[in-house]
Amino acid sequence: MTILRACLHLPASNYFARSVYRASVYRANQWYSSAAAAAAAVAENERKPLFDKILIANRGEIACRVISTAKRLGIKTVAIYSEADAQAMHVKLADEAYLIGTAPASDSYLQADRIINVVNQSGAQAIHPGYGFLSENADFAEQLGKQGITFIGPPEAAMRAMGSKSESKRIMQEAGVPVVPGYHGENQDPEFLKQQADQIGYPVLIKAVLGGGGKGMRIVEKPQDFAMMLESSRREALKSFGDDNVLVEKYLTKPRHVEVQVFADKLGNVVHLFERDCSVQRRHQKIIEEAPAPDLLPEIRQQLGAKAVAAAKAVNYVGAGSVELIMDDETQQFYFMELNTRLQVEHPVTEMVTSTDLVQWQLEVAAGNPLPKLQHEIHCTGHAFEARIYAENPDTGFLPDTGRIVHLSTPQPSADVRVETGVQQGDAISVFYDPMIAKLVVRGNDRREALRVLRKALDEYEVVGLHTNIAFLKRLAQSKDFIDGQVETGFINKHLEDLFPKANVPSNEAIALAALAYLIDSSTQAARATQFGLASPWSAVDSFRLNAFGMQTALLEYGDQQYSVQVLVLQPGVYTIRVMCEGKQVAEFTQVRSQWSPFAGSPSGGGQLQALLDRRLCRSNVVFSKESITVFDQGQMSVFSIPAPQFLDHTDKGAGSITTPMSCKIVQVLVNIGDEVEQDTPLVVLEAMKMEHVIKAPKAGQISDIFYKKGELVEEGKTLVAFTE
Repeated sequence: MTILRACLHLPASNYFARSVYRASVYRANQWYSSAAAAAAAVAENERKPLFDKILIANRGEIACRVISTAKRLGIKTVAIYSEADAQAMHVKLADEAYLIGTAPASDSYLQADRIINVVNQSGAQAIHPGYGFLSENADFAEQLGKQGITFIGPPEAAMRAMGSKSESKRIMQEAGVPVVPGYHGENQDPEFLKQQADQIGYPVLIKAVLGGGGKGMRIVEKPQDFAMMLESSRREALKSFGDDNVLVEKYLTKPRHVEVQVFADKLGNVVHLFERDCSVQRRHQKIIEEAPAPDLLPEIRQQLGAKAVAAAKAVNYVGAGSVELIMDDETQQFYFMELNTRLQVEHPVTEMVTSTDLVQWQLEVAAGNPLPKLQHEIHCTGHAFEARIYAENPDTGFLPDTGRIVHLSTPQPSADVRVETGVQQGDAISVFYDPMIAKLVVRGNDRREALRVLRKALDEYEVVGLHTNIAFLKRLAQSKDFIDGQVETGFINKHLEDLFPKANVPSNEAIALAALAYLIDSSTQAARATQFGLASPWSAVDSFRLNAFGMQTALLEYGDQQYSVQVLVLQPGVYTIRVMCEGKQVAEFTQVRSQWSPFAGSPSGGGQLQALLDRRLCRSNVVFSKESITVFDQGQMSVFSIPAPQFLDHTDKGAGSITTPMSCKIVQVLVNIGDEVEQDTPLVVLEAMKMEHVIKAPKAGQISDIFYKKGELVEEGKTLVAFTE
């Protein structure tokens, strides 16, 4: 069955599958017509069949991604899930699903024995590990092999060699692949490591030997910070990878993060699928990726591919892998960092420019078949970006956020736009897992065209219920230096003024739309309540109750600014709207004609408001919560607060106290009651979304109270430490 026919048979509700594969239908079909020499050498009747059923030992968008390819190929899928994921999208999409444990990953997605029991119970023949969790666990792969279960990934020997950053660097040096200067040995004595750092010269980078995803990674600028950073790195590494060994390397001050996608089969064929640039990062984690990397010399691109293939061959690699390199932006000299022995989060950008389905390649290789294409058949066409949509607040240092997605609207999928996600409207982003909501993947004929597609798609992406980085990604995609391809890992810090503008004022149109939608919706709800005898007709908004002439005022707050919006009813559905600020009229819209369409079947209050403002027809989604109104207009999101009446406002922030910036777990309390501390003294170490965060003193003073102890779970906004006034 061709891909097109398979997609046509997907249920209409399978949005994720359509989103991913509508974008690559004609491209992925090219696999069947490939003239690869290796494939041609194997007669059709000698080609090994794919698996009948696979288990996906993961969750979220990567589980959904694997399920989509498996469905297209007629492979049954088995999902595992924690108690927190009982209603998750990957559970609904899979053919079978099994409860594996409680919410913490340590009691569910990292429970190898339980997962293997599910394999045996379900009759699955193979496990796809996705990324993270057990995807690079050599012991797990070895355990599967002993039981005759295929691990859809590299051999455990390659995983062991590449799982240790120090061992991998030794192997790469022998294979002629350049490595970063540093200490990669076994001596883990803190004083010895400090001596090595002093010899290398600051700044240095402490990295977990078995690390990845920025976990266990710390930049040390000064010698006096080394001990604290080492302890924090080790603690985070132990929690994430079960190993607290580290290495110390020279930190390049203007580096680029470039990686090469490699693929190998069991017959000895090894290819690369060109490079990706992942330089723009926050908290040492990627936020936007692109393929190919911009502004590289042709000979550098050739060297990158050749060295990546050499790295894979050095460890007899099989399957999908990414050779990660750090590059000096000035000289384009590159150094090996690690070989990630799994499919990367950012693999879709490679698929978009090479017309491939890398999950299908994984399945083919795991079944014992040759690579679908050899090197001379793989071509890079166009340019692609992947923007990671995270539940986080860029304005507070990209701290992760938790909460329920009360409103979600995404760009329309097309051949050049993919939305890869594992959540839907109504789902909650919890403290237990990574805060990524989705990956927005776009393609264009060149980089500027791809950026234009990305900007438009970001304008169409709407999330309400928690903080996201969407507005930040928009500013990033509009940054002149980013448009010009001047990317490096310090990009965000060097462009703070452009990426974090101080002045953020809503448009007059957004203010008017918020007030009009609020008053119309209030009137509609009051009328409905009256119709069913649930309220007095006098509870309706006065000026709207009888559709007569009259005026109603809505008070809205945006940051520290309050707006008074007067809405005058001229006739049913026709209004004059005046926006007032500090007693002065700042805007007036006359003869405003509107149509209000409440969201059907949505758990969020709100709807779409169509209104004619100054001859512009606005079509805006407006979402209500108990205390706010969110307006989406022309790609801009404006969130207004509804001020509570003064007699209802009992808020007391508790001056001189430190509160939790997010739901979290207390990892370490670094002070005691009565301690005198200086400004920026570390007070408490928190853990949220698998990352550690250090809370520092905002001022000098004496600690008067500590409200939580190590190991306790704390909700957002709770007081942690109080100071003596």
